[in-house]
Amino acid sequence: MDKKFDRDTIIDAIRRVPLLSPSASRLLELSANPEHDLSEVIDIVKCDAPLTAHVLRIVNSAAFGLLNKIESIDRAVAYLGERLVVSIALGDNAGALFNKPLAGYDGEKGALWRHDLLTAMASRHISQKARVELNAGLAFTGGILHDIGKGILSDFLHDTAPELVESLEKHAIVDYLEGERALLGIDHAEAGFEVATCWQLPEALQMIIRYHHQPHKAPEAFRALVYAVHLGDIIAMMGGRGTGADTLQYPLDPKYSDYLDLTFDDLALVLLETEEEFRRIEASFHETKEN
Repeated sequence: MDKKFDRDTIIDAIRRVPLLSPSASRLLELSANPEHDLSEVIDIVKCDAPLTAHVLRIVNSAAFGLLNKIESIDRAVAYLGERLVVSIALGDNAGALFNKPLAGYDGEKGALWRHDLLTAMASRHISQKARVELNAGLAFTGGILHDIGKGILSDFLHDTAPELVESLEKHAIVDYLEGERALLGIDHAEAGFEVATCWQLPEALQMIIRYHHQPHKAPEAFRALVYAVHLGDIIAMMGGRGTGADTLQYPLDPKYSDYLDLTFDDLALVLLETEEEFRRIEASFHETKEN
């Protein structure tokens, strides 16, 4: 495969990605701190009028079917939960990356957001099966962000998906990451890590993004968390919500069992448990976009 772009060109594009809002940045910082209170999340949302309005639209959407309208942001955040509020904030801030068509992966508009949302839900469930105590909210947030690099690389991978798939079928490359590196000098995990660095995300989130396909390479302190998102990513793809041509073109790291107490039956159950929750939340986001 011939290289399509110089790596430095892509790094320059990453550095031009808009920064997160102070509200979104602070929410991500809180998600990494297991000692914070929900009241701190509420205080951040209250100080951001557009975010407050969006949270209230979500909680009062038909997807949640509340009999009585919620007008208090305190009650809205308490009802939706911190993880969904963080998702709303990220969707508002980085929607251009999450919702764009992934032409470079032959992925449709919104495919990345749907994949990330299901990954986040599965990662949260899986984190509760870890052999060490993990922050389930942080696993969820990491799942939302793990593939953010695809929003960047897609613009540089136009018309390459058939070539990469053919290379995989001929075993010329071991996975889609290797193909990305061959064409661009960088893969989506590294590109996402560069975005996370620019956004000054907590280190745990940076490590999830960087190593979600190679969790054995993550620093030991974060490895169990990265394995949780690694499996959540695989489950989302198995559930039919991938991002295009690269779906299920990454190997499952078998060493996950060193960090997570899960059987294949458990993984299937996680997919079933997250599917209903995913459909409800997806419907609420879709409804508020139309209104």
